Amino acid sequence: MRVILLFFSVIMVGLPRAQDIDLSRLMAEDQKTDSAASAPVQGTFHTNRLINGHSIENTSRGVLDFKISHRFGQINEGLYSLFGLDNASMRMGLDYGITDRLMVGAGRSTFQKQLDAFVKYKILSQTESDAIMPISMSFMSSVMVNTLKWENPDRKNYFTSRLYYAHQVLVARKLSDRTSLQLMPTLVHYNLVKNSDEPNDLFSLGIGGRQRITRHISVNAEYYYQLPESRFEGTRNSFSLGFDIETGGHVFQLHITNSQGMTERTFINETFGQWGKGDILFGFNISRVFTLKKYKS
Repeated sequence: MRVILLFFSVIMVGLPRAQDIDLSRLMAEDQKTDSAASAPVQGTFHTNRLINGHSIENTSRGVLDFKISHRFGQINEGLYSLFGLDNASMRMGLDYGITDRLMVGAGRSTFQKQLDAFVKYKILSQTESDAIMPISMSFMSSVMVNTLKWENPDRKNYFTSRLYYAHQVLVARKLSDRTSLQLMPTLVHYNLVKNSDEPNDLFSLGIGGRQRITRHISVNAEYYYQLPESRFEGTRNSFSLGFDIETGGHVFQLHITNSQGMTERTFINETFGQWGKGDILFGFNISRVFTLKKYKS
């Protein structure tokens, strides 16, 4: 009888300990599940540019992104100009991540000798669980300056007449490991327009996407629709197709587009090329990142 009582005593003493272990393990597993569900989705796009415009991606904190962008002439110029390759415009820019949510950048384009600067802030980040956050959202604001010589230097000209502004909301969702979509409602403001009957504020809606082919290669598309009462006469909607090729610290973006400019004002509101007539330009973006500051995770 003493042996039996001792046996049951050992079991009763050991039972709560076994329960404590099981509960602790279950709680740890729940915490891991919650942490994974709330983790932000990574790699919606390869880089912080879709093609001409911004993507939802930000340059990481402490990282400097050096970009070189080229747009050649129109393909329908023929063999004499080597299908546009003899003519090129270029933009060089620097983007920097102040935090993982806030980035700034500046650049200079040979097209219209334009200077530009921007700030972009990520408001929302899509999480692995749609129940927590199903989309990513950013706000981008930029200023552009045309530094061409004045068309009429004899009249009184103001520096503010050279200024243009763009404000854009980026809303994106990574639908799967291979497919991402993005919407870009945009406002571009002209301080000065050529004709008094032209609008100073121009609204457009952009849509873009990425379809990954391999781990390092994807197909991208980008289209900006200008609202009917918010466009200049003779302009066309910007449409671009391209490939992203990621090679370690570099991202090559090869594309064809009907837009020559590389800032919001020029590629959204000053595109005159028509795809149906062969007014297509070949171009590319090259991105090289440098880590200037390292932060502990």
